[in-house]
Amino acid sequence: MAKLPSPKKIWRIWLGSQSPRRPILRWSATDKLVLLMVCLLVAIFSSYKLLAVPDLKPGDIAQINEIAPKDASVLDTQALREKRKSLEESFVQVIDENQSNNLEKIVLKKIKKLRSLKNSNFEIAINNINPTNSEKSWLIDASKSELKKWEEEIKTASKRMLSQGIINTLALDQLNEASSLQLENLGIKESPNRSLGAKVLTSSFYQKSNLKVDSSKTNILLENLMTKDGKNIIKVKEGSLISKKGKPISSQEFDVLEHFNKISRSPRPIKWLITFTESIGSCGLLLMIMRREKPRLQARHGLLSLTLLFVVQLTKDWLGPLASPLQLILPPTLLLSQGIGTTTSLAWIASFSLIWPTSLNGLSEVRLIIACIAGSFVAFLGRRMRSRAQILQIAVFIPFGALLGQWFIFNQIIKTKNLDFNNLSFDPNSLLNEALVLSAMLMATILIIPILENTFGLLTRARLMELADQERPLLRRLSREAPGTFEHTLTILSLAEEGARVIGADVDLIRTGALYHDVGKLHAPNWFIENQKDGINPHEEIKNPYKSADILQAHVDEGLKLARRYRLPSPIADFIPEHQGTLKMGYFLHKARESDPSASEKHFRYKGPIPHSKETGILMLADGCEAALRALDASSSDKDACKTVRRIIQSRQIDGQLKESSLTRAEIEIILRAFVSVWRRMRHRRLKYPSFNSR
Repeated sequence: MAKLPSPKKIWRIWLGSQSPRRPILRWSATDKLVLLMVCLLVAIFSSYKLLAVPDLKPGDIAQINEIAPKDASVLDTQALREKRKSLEESFVQVIDENQSNNLEKIVLKKIKKLRSLKNSNFEIAINNINPTNSEKSWLIDASKSELKKWEEEIKTASKRMLSQGIINTLALDQLNEASSLQLENLGIKESPNRSLGAKVLTSSFYQKSNLKVDSSKTNILLENLMTKDGKNIIKVKEGSLISKKGKPISSQEFDVLEHFNKISRSPRPIKWLITFTESIGSCGLLLMIMRREKPRLQARHGLLSLTLLFVVQLTKDWLGPLASPLQLILPPTLLLSQGIGTTTSLAWIASFSLIWPTSLNGLSEVRLIIACIAGSFVAFLGRRMRSRAQILQIAVFIPFGALLGQWFIFNQIIKTKNLDFNNLSFDPNSLLNEALVLSAMLMATILIIPILENTFGLLTRARLMELADQERPLLRRLSREAPGTFEHTLTILSLAEEGARVIGADVDLIRTGALYHDVGKLHAPNWFIENQKDGINPHEEIKNPYKSADILQAHVDEGLKLARRYRLPSPIADFIPEHQGTLKMGYFLHKARESDPSASEKHFRYKGPIPHSKETGILMLADGCEAALRALDASSSDKDACKTVRRIIQSRQIDGQLKESSLTRAEIEIILRAFVSVWRRMRHRRLKYPSFNSR
């Protein structure tokens, strides 16, 4: 039974499917964790609404046009809530028997206290009663029958008052007046027995209550009050528009949608899982395509593409159907095409489209297709734009080209052929405004690209053109302090540029890298033969091959220091060590072995690394062939030049210098012929003009 390859092996096959194999830049565990977290964030924000309950609420943006399937009468819950809120202070109270009994006991205690203290001349006030002198005299002189009658009247009055209900907010004087009225059988109002009885009742009931709220009777009251003027009913006719796509859902529209079961009250875990998996898969596919296209891709480049996807997803989630696909797709596509490449930007568009939140059945989906087409133009053109001015043209022409495309589709195709796209309509003014806003967004993207170049290590065409300007300080210094090296650099540039052009490599990158590959020779220009004058060679004076080898290695180390000081991007700085790789310093190794046959070859090799890209591999070949081609005499033929170049290239291959450059045999053969073609142009002869003697 055949054994299936492991996922790891499939991954390696996917990344290294070209021969020879391409070296892959391995990401650290921290980089992988950060990328995974961003992928999860994209997936969560793409799918979390499928678990929300309910999935819609008043104020949300309608995703589609909803049509009423039949006539209906729907209760307006918002109006009902507002009416209920206005009646919140209405309630029904009933007598609390327990509290009434407690208050009666308080009355009896006060009466008993008065009787027990009537012989003490009332030197101490009794519970805020404070009887007057006449009231004290009456209480002292009253007979037992009078006191009994007085007590019975107070008890009867308290029962009547408690049966009517006592509230704790009644003013003291009002309560005293009510108590006095209940005791009118005791005589006139000013009589001491009546006034003293009123004080007993008042002090017992003041700031107390024997009422409680009856919830059931209160609800009945509220229902009666709310239905008194009739219920608020929403009348819906069959075929009428319930909610319009892109518009906020009102509370009345929400009630109608819920009536027709258009509101989901339960989570949708299966659909959530599908959407979540699609989003994770889209992010993973984007990274796979980016790494297959650029095996040396840095983790921060992947982080940039995923972060843009996350930001766009947040914007889609916030704006809903109001989100413009053009405005969401084009700015990130321009940024990625400029900074990373066309393939990456196209893969990003594909990932963006896969996690678009709605199905292809409406106006925004037609606009999504147009946006993807416009984005593809930006992806192809953006990487080829060689200056900021050319990029600015994209910001002007693409938005208005998309505007014309939308206008043509909506006007000429949909309307003339009566196509059904869910009651599509469009506003020419809104399309024009969209184009103007998009143009402004693209211009803003162009402005922030230089900031992101440093933050994420991007290398745009415009940046390469700026770095290739020979008036830049480092290049001017090279031409002034090491003119021989500068001329050597220009010759190598011609060879490498032609070699890159014929195999479809990055010509702009190799041109700029070639200009800076030997800047490290500035630390000691006269130690390199192309800068020596009058035949003075310092290496012959020191006669120490080990020290000479250290000086040659130093031009690589010093070059990297200059690259950091002048803030050269890492793809340009890579040309400095990789153009030498781990080549042998053959001349000085030979010198060392003349005096010591056991001299180690390791000390006479550059520290590397060997070339990891086609561009640095081509530059290594150009650097090796330049001196040999220059040394050919005028009578040499193309065959001689081809033999010389082939010998040098084969020596680099045998030494293992090109094994990680991803240059194929066919490409190396094409590069060889390109080098010979450049040599042919460089050695062209001029006619010898006759000299004329003036008379």
